[in-house]
Amino acid sequence: MSFFTTGMSKKTLLSGIQPSGQLHIGNYFGAIKQFIDMQDSHNAIYMIVDYHALNTIQDKKVMSENILNLAIDYLALGLDPKKSIIFKQSDVSEHTELCWIFDTITTMPFLMRAHAYKDAEANNKEISVGKFNYPMLMAADILLYDTDIVPVGQDQRQHVEYSRDTAQKFNNVFKKDVFKLPEPKILDAVAIVPGTDGRKMSKSYGNTIPLFATDEEIEKAVMGIVTDSSGDVPQNVYAIHRLLKSEAELKDLYENSKGKYKVLKEALIIDMKAFVKPLREKREQLAKDIDYVLDILKEGGKRAKIKAEKKMEQVKSAIGVDLY
Repeated sequence: MSFFTTGMSKKTLLSGIQPSGQLHIGNYFGAIKQFIDMQDSHNAIYMIVDYHALNTIQDKKVMSENILNLAIDYLALGLDPKKSIIFKQSDVSEHTELCWIFDTITTMPFLMRAHAYKDAEANNKEISVGKFNYPMLMAADILLYDTDIVPVGQDQRQHVEYSRDTAQKFNNVFKKDVFKLPEPKILDAVAIVPGTDGRKMSKSYGNTIPLFATDEEIEKAVMGIVTDSSGDVPQNVYAIHRLLKSEAELKDLYENSKGKYKVLKEALIIDMKAFVKPLREKREQLAKDIDYVLDILKEGGKRAKIKAEKKMEQVKSAIGVDLY
């Protein structure tokens, strides 16, 4: 069956998410909502980057479950296989093949400038070759598809810069314009989606509200939001509430409930439940038809592989290994 339609005049947008666990509302409002909104205006390619996830997930059962759950999440949130290619990285072997070719023209000092490597080094953490080398796999992910735009947060801009530098170096070394230079599309909201403790919402901080949470989970998370007793408006509560409703819609509620933190949290709970319920119900329906979800991934992988194979033909021609 065929799920994908395309418009040749549109720019190509590519993004990937690691299957690293349960999505939270920060993932949605910070990035995925924008992905969904951009489907109509771009040729959109969305990857489940399972080979990247191998750096942290080395358990077969966990990996398989996470991949499937992320695919279901994508579809429940509105990624449309008729508008986008949705696939898993491991279905397209050209990603790792191109990564090796990039390795041969990349120096260690270049990779040692990566934020993830420097952070690990500063904290005296042992770092795997895969973690050290991940910018090259990411460059391959992006450059295989003649990507024009990569939506990222400000703190992830370096990922696209590495891809651009690698494309330029390949083109210069082999004296052929094989790769186009992608542009970052900065999603400012990524950096400001707050967690229940006021810091950026992150699984590593334990301050998330699950995106498909049950009513009980929503109540527990919201009532646990840290409040600032020095002001009339609990800023952490308001910042999360502002994701769901406009300032105009919230104005009267917060003016009439100054200092009434419990009332404001209860109002947030009502709105959060209303937001999550249809998403949760759609996800539950999709989870009943796993074959449908797997078919979308398989079809997406086939579509992505056709594009990747064409690009690798150009790469192999440029490096001189296409003898027949």
